Amino acid sequence: MTNTKVYVKHLTSDYQKESRTKFLPLSKEMSKEIKDVVYDILDDAGGEALLKESKNVYIKPNGIDGKAYCYTRPEFVEAVIQYWKEHGANKIYLFENSTQSNFTRLVYELTGYAAICRRTGAIPVYLDEDKGQIYEFKGSDEYQSNTFEMANFVIENLIKDRDKNLYISLPKLKTHSMAGVTLGVKNQWAFPRQSDRGFDHNYMLGSKLVDVLSYLRPDFTMIEGVEGTIYGHYPVTALADEAVLPLKVIVAGKNVVATDMVGARIFGLGLEDVPHLKLAVEKGFSEGVQSLDDIEIDGDISMYTEKYPTDLYDAFPEDVKLIYGKERACKEGCVNNPLTLLQILYNDHHGKGGWTMVMGKGFDEAEIDAIQGQVLVVGHCAINEVGDKLVQRLGKKNVFFSGKCNELAKSAAAMFYLMKVSPLEFAPISPLVSVRCIIQAKLHGTKALVPSLLSNYIKTV
Repeated sequence: MTNTKVYVKHLTSDYQKESRTKFLPLSKEMSKEIKDVVYDILDDAGGEALLKESKNVYIKPNGIDGKAYCYTRPEFVEAVIQYWKEHGANKIYLFENSTQSNFTRLVYELTGYAAICRRTGAIPVYLDEDKGQIYEFKGSDEYQSNTFEMANFVIENLIKDRDKNLYISLPKLKTHSMAGVTLGVKNQWAFPRQSDRGFDHNYMLGSKLVDVLSYLRPDFTMIEGVEGTIYGHYPVTALADEAVLPLKVIVAGKNVVATDMVGARIFGLGLEDVPHLKLAVEKGFSEGVQSLDDIEIDGDISMYTEKYPTDLYDAFPEDVKLIYGKERACKEGCVNNPLTLLQILYNDHHGKGGWTMVMGKGFDEAEIDAIQGQVLVVGHCAINEVGDKLVQRLGKKNVFFSGKCNELAKSAAAMFYLMKVSPLEFAPISPLVSVRCIIQAKLHGTKALVPSLLSNYIKTV
């Protein structure tokens, strides 16, 4: 076994006294302590000796969205960039490909990553604006789609020139309602195009995460755990006091699977709770690590004795009827993706109810026949089974479709209309900045899947 040391460093600075429903920048004391801990970890791990031939550093944060607590804290990202500026790096790249229904250029503005790049000279890279090449998902013969497009930036610098460039992953410490946790391994789900992530975003999700891992693994993973999220990876801000824990911990190591195993353990989760980590171990991507006993932990995890929930908090509108298929309804796809969005729009944006959502397959015919008014049918299984029947009875204007296993952009477009929430309101930034970012992204050829800015007024799906 190699590279099995994992650092667990606890932060002692005060966390904010206000309710976590108010998302605030970290204090100067916390920011300084984070920088000190980052420097100590990287020094101990080898410092400048970690640099490779090019001396270029490629940093991948978790920048899926600009929503509070779902992304890697900018103070942490900046500390890592500053370390390499001071320790011999030639060029430093900050690269990401945000989640569906979003685009990376806007997320960089929302999170503060764009400002960090301007201050430090780090080079921002928006993978959704890059051309790509086709790679294979090889883990199963049962996939709906066994290919995906990966950006040339990743291929040229982190696959073809793997021995020349240093690749560092900076995930956020989060549970995940569909994958158990979203740490270093899940952080690489940014590499497939948004359009390719919708297929098999079901019970096969863990297998596809490991397929991506088979192509490349970070040289070093540093999990930012100033906070840790429970009840999934995309917490409702109004419920942040229940769903966001001020854990004040940083977990880091060279072995991404081992580092993730320790990160999962902080939530009380083991391999049996996280399918993609269990599969990564079985397929030999953990470099011989089979359990926590095989890891040298530099720090203390004995205080983490509670097993925290990963599934969604029960906070949904009472007047939205949810119908699940009795044969199958995958929480990894057509269930928890739209449910996450539903509870965000309802709790944080005062979205309206009075409609129905249908998910899965194997429905009670009488229950489908009883649907009145407007209905959102999510997932290809449900669309194939009841879509035509609902259109014939209710009319096309009252039936909304979001296909594949996870077409989050279409789910968002439908819910913006049904719940009367503006897409511009969903981004906590000046509408002028949002529009400017959209124009720039489109001019640079973004392939991101983004709902129309008029989705709340016009039915588009």
